Amino acid sequence: MTAILLAQISTTGWVVGWSIGIAVVFVVVALVAPILLLAQRIGVQASEINESLKKSVDHTAALSELKKTNEAAEAIVAGLARGRGRLGG
Repeated sequence: MTAILLAQISTTGWVVGWSIGIAVVFVVVALVAPILLLAQRIGVQASEINESLKKSVDHTAALSELKKTNEAAEAIVAGLARGRGRLGG
């Protein structure tokens, strides 16, 4: 009788320990799963943003030549102004 009672007491601790362990694992999974899903969505959005930025770079590459275009336009306007001045206008 004493051996059976001792066996029940010793296994009760194991059952409680395993139950707590399983509960902790479920809580961790419940907390980590939404974080992982959010991280995946952020990764997809970051990829889309990166593609959009690459297109923006391609579309605005010509703006780097804008200073040269302005300088050329200023030279043309200055030449026209000199020509007009020489013609008396």
